[in-house]
Amino acid sequence: MLSIVACGGKDSKPSYSSDKSKTETKEKKSTSAFAVQNAKNEIEFTAYKFTEKFPVKGQFKKVEVLSGGEGNSVKEAIHNTEFSIPITSLATLDTSRDYKIRKFFFDVMTDTKTLSGKLSISDDTNGVATITMNGESHDVPFTYTIAGSEFNMKAVIDVNQWNAGAALASLNKICKDLHTGSDGVSKTWSEVALNITSTF
Repeated sequence: MLSIVACGGKDSKPSYSSDKSKTETKEKKSTSAFAVQNAKNEIEFTAYKFTEKFPVKGQFKKVEVLSGGEGNSVKEAIHNTEFSIPITSLATLDTSRDYKIRKFFFDVMTDTKTLSGKLSISDDTNGVATITMNGESHDVPFTYTIAGSEFNMKAVIDVNQWNAGAALASLNKICKDLHTGSDGVSKTWSEVALNITSTF
C-alpha cells in the first residue's frame, strides 16, 4: 500500500517472486461459514522505480480483522470488514530494502505503525476501500471477482493522496543511486498497484 520500491540491490528483473504463504491473522475464533480471519489472505503490492516504471513487488504477511469479516457468503464476509496491517510484516525478499522502506518511508509519516481500513462492496464487481495512512483516511475504488470461495480485488493508489510526499522524497533520497535509471534520473513513483486475495 505504498510507495515501496527497490532499495536492496540493482535489479535487472523484478526481484520478487510470489510467496503464496498464508498471511497471518491475529486470532482465529470465528465459526461463521465465511470468515476473513480464517481465510488465506495474500496482500501483494507492486511499486515502481526508474523513469521507465520498473516494477518491484512485495507483500504484507500479517493482517488483523478489527470488526466484521463474517457472513454466509464470500461477498457478505468481505463487506464492511475493518482491518489493520502492521508495517513490520512488510516483505520484499530483501531485508535491506524492507528496513529502508520502514525507516525512511513509513517512519517519516504520522502514526503509521499500521495501515488500517475498511472494505465496502458496492455491486457485483466494484467496491471501495477506505485506507488510513499518515493520519489521513481516503477512499480507493477497487474492482473484484469471486470465483468459488476465492475473492480477489485490485486497486491502484497514489500515496500523494495521503500527503506522503515528504516520506516519498525521504525514501528516494536514501535510494537515489538504486533508483537512477539509464537516463540518469532518480525516480520513485507515487503510484502503487494492489492485488489482494482471500481464499475461504
